[in-house]
Amino acid sequence: MYELIIKASAEKQMDCLPAKVRERIVKALAGLRDDPRPPSCLKLTGEDDLWRIRVGDYRIVYTIADEALIVLVVRVAHRKDVY
Repeated sequence: MYELIIKASAEKQMDCLPAKVRERIVKALAGLRDDPRPPSCLKLTGEDDLWRIRVGDYRIVYTIADEALIVLVVRVAHRKDVY
């Protein structure tokens, strides 16, 4: 099982989201603990170690440190603002 770490900036972004969206994102984040590379994830092109998953119109951008079993959430934002 991976440890989930959320950067302070991503935490602030989550605080600004509507409650229902936040609930869905929290569920998706919990799933990353068991499988940091679910079938719906994509590796971002042009970046060495960034991955993203979709949660409706929102995106969660994160990195994976397999050797330390850590998932670091870098950004949570609407799809028009995330990249």
